[in-house]
Amino acid sequence: MLRKFAYNKIFRTTGMLILFILLLLFPASNKYSLEDGVSLKTSKETTKNEVFLVDKYNYISRCKVDISASTKEEYATMLIELLIKDGKYENKIPNGFKSFLPNELKINSIQINKNNITIDLSKELYDLDNENLKKAVELITYNLTTIDEINNVYLNVDGKKISKENLNFNQPFTRRKGINKNYDITTYKDVDLTTIYYVSKNNLGYYYVPVSKLTNSNKDKIKIIIDELTSSTIYETNLMSFLNYNTKLLNYELKNNTLILNFNEFLFDDVSTNNILEEVIYSICLSIRDNYDIKEVVFEVNDKEIIKSVLKNIE
Repeated sequence: MLRKFAYNKIFRTTGMLILFILLLLFPASNKYSLEDGVSLKTSKETTKNEVFLVDKYNYISRCKVDISASTKEEYATMLIELLIKDGKYENKIPNGFKSFLPNELKINSIQINKNNITIDLSKELYDLDNENLKKAVELITYNLTTIDEINNVYLNVDGKKISKENLNFNQPFTRRKGINKNYDITTYKDVDLTTIYYVSKNNLGYYYVPVSKLTNSNKDKIKIIIDELTSSTIYETNLMSFLNYNTKLLNYELKNNTLILNFNEFLFDDVSTNNILEEVIYSICLSIRDNYDIKEVVFEVNDKEIIKSVLKNIE
């Protein structure tokens, strides 16, 4: 009897020890939710930052990549290296996206002065044809302006301002010069550019695509943004808007670095819960961020405040 008791005790102790070792080797995973609606599981939480890469439709698109650095210069270097084909950070690029810059491209130098960044790249940048070189400039500009307080990008190639035959580059490059341009103009006089963020989808979930629409319209940019997002026809089938086409912008006011938008009840996804889809909030706020120098957006429905979004915190 004593021997049986001893064996049972040994078995129980050994079992508990094995279980303890297994818990140490395979920790419970934490659920990690991306801001753009993609849910992953990871045993160690990582920081994913906003970057712009090229999607399968050849659009420069907004996505998230886990990169970080101790200085702005180091972070800017990583952002550019992320864009180089077969580069050192290729394994960080999410499925459905790709790098774009020539694989032999080198970064000669990066300098930051207040809200300006000057980057000097090697001559391999000119291996791109004219259309892809223009896309590369947009891609570089949008990535470098994700860095806090950076608004202006100056681009040199082997120590000289970027220049190529039949292309006119006016520096500095900013987001106000557009991206993924779509032309809807009848004359080259009085052309206005407004950037609208649409939703696209891949196997990881939803992501956002900025499209700069060039028109001869003299309407305020916020009206163009809402009109485009509520349009029943979007010129590319892979681009979507979750904003109900019955949604109306009743009025709006710019006050103390805040844009107050007052909509009718069709802004809600569910009137009973006063719920606004995240994709609607992001599409509108990201569009406003690229077109206005303001700090926050207030969403109202029939003059009642529903939600306030601080643009700096949009991730």
